[in-house]
Amino acid sequence: MVHQQRSAARLSPSSDTEDTTDMGMLLAPRLAHFAGVARTEHVTRAAQEMNVPQSTLSRAMARLEQDLGVDLFARHGRTVSLTPAGRTFLTSVERALAEVQRAADEVRADADAATGKVAFGFLHTMGAETVPGLLHAFRADHPRVRFGLVQNHGEAMLEGLRAGQLDLCLTSPVPDAPDLVARRLDEQKLRLVVPAEHRLAGRRRVRLAEAAEETFVTLEPGYGLRRITDALCREAGFRPRVAFEGEEAETLRGLVAAGLGVALLPPPTVPRPGVVELAVTAPRAVREIGVAWLADREDTPPVAAFKKFLLSRRGALLPD
Repeated sequence: MVHQQRSAARLSPSSDTEDTTDMGMLLAPRLAHFAGVARTEHVTRAAQEMNVPQSTLSRAMARLEQDLGVDLFARHGRTVSLTPAGRTFLTSVERALAEVQRAADEVRADADAATGKVAFGFLHTMGAETVPGLLHAFRADHPRVRFGLVQNHGEAMLEGLRAGQLDLCLTSPVPDAPDLVARRLDEQKLRLVVPAEHRLAGRRRVRLAEAAEETFVTLEPGYGLRRITDALCREAGFRPRVAFEGEEAETLRGLVAAGLGVALLPPPTVPRPGVVELAVTAPRAVREIGVAWLADREDTPPVAAFKKFLLSRRGALLPD
């Protein structure tokens, strides 16, 4: 028999998931000790290298074998050698310890003040100009800080904060939730975008109520700009008739240019042929832009530096 079995009734084979989880928790603290003894093949030498009492290490190895129900070591006086079961176990233990070390190195690197990483989310409409400008300005003083960038709609980014996938996000409307901290940074005027041949295209300004009979193209429900559009139309006294729903503002501009409707949108980065952008005089058509983060989460140094930078841009976040 290759593996000498130890009697351990409490560890009888089971397919129960909870038993498997408990075994992992039971074994994990002793894996590094096992690898040290296996590497030196000498308990005393391993204890000296790991700076633990020899008696503690000996008891840990005996308990590990008892928990597994197999002999991992053959004893030869003061030295030990791995059994076939021990060699099999060591292969996986070394792989697991290397992965833990890699993960530890990675999270330490991400938290480094000079070269760490910030997971930063922002709205699609801020990706072409606003965010690149912000990152360029920030890296003037923090040239080696790295960024993981995520473009998405507001609700998805807030869920990313809660799931630990994002450190900070720029979003609109500014969220109000007990588990989040949010600060208003700026506001952006929205315009009524109409086709170039539209009846209102010769105007510079318009009341939103004048578009009450128009067909609208909008972002999908759940997007912040969609909620703002619905609220502004409601304030103007009508409910918009929505013909097309999309996921990106410039796609909506293309639909407007094709004569498929009108839209309330922030200013474009580059003027779009085929449309006219009208200032809305009533109601006041703006969207607030804010930065949000998860409450009670301690910032790493690079995240703290970037948060401070964003808050310093209040009132000057967006291009004129």
